[in-house]
Amino acid sequence: MTPEPESQPESQPEPRRRPDPPRYESPVDKAIREAMERGEFDDLPGAGKPLTNLGDPNDALWWVRGLVEREQLDFSGALPPAVALRKEAATFPHSLLDLRSETSVREVLEDYNRRVRRDRLRPPEPGMPQLLAPTVDVDDLVAQWQALRAEHDRAAQDRAAQERAGADAEARGRESRSTHTPSRWWHRLRRRT
Repeated sequence: MTPEPESQPESQPEPRRRPDPPRYESPVDKAIREAMERGEFDDLPGAGKPLTNLGDPNDALWWVRGLVEREQLDFSGALPPAVALRKEAATFPHSLLDLRSETSVREVLEDYNRRVRRDRLRPPEPGMPQLLAPTVDVDDLVAQWQALRAEHDRAAQDRAAQERAGADAEARGRESRSTHTPSRWWHRLRRRT
């Protein structure tokens, strides 16, 4: 008996693979890839070093504080009312310099005191101590405003006088230049002939 050749398994043709569809690459991704291929990101300062300014690992809002500082954001609207009132009081009387009359200054200060009294009637947050903003002495701040306003007006008058003096000097200089007209070369030629 002759041994039968071992039957080889029939080779099945490999299924045809579809070519991968072309991958979309945004213009930004393309620019970054090309810059990496050119080596523009090699040897950057700080490469291989740990990142700095990651904040306190125990502070959950370190990134918010960093964002506020970096972008110079104003979160005064998010302050508790008593803290906002205290910050407002700290700007008196300098913030009142734009006001022209004593009555308008008194109205602003009395409105501030009214808002402080209203805030004191609000119940405190549970588990938090109640923050109180102080009322202001209207008469004292009006006197401070009057002194600041007088100083501000004197400085404005001095600046205006200096500007007028500079403008007058410039006008006199222009006038002196305009009265003396240099003779032109063709006038001199005509006189010679």
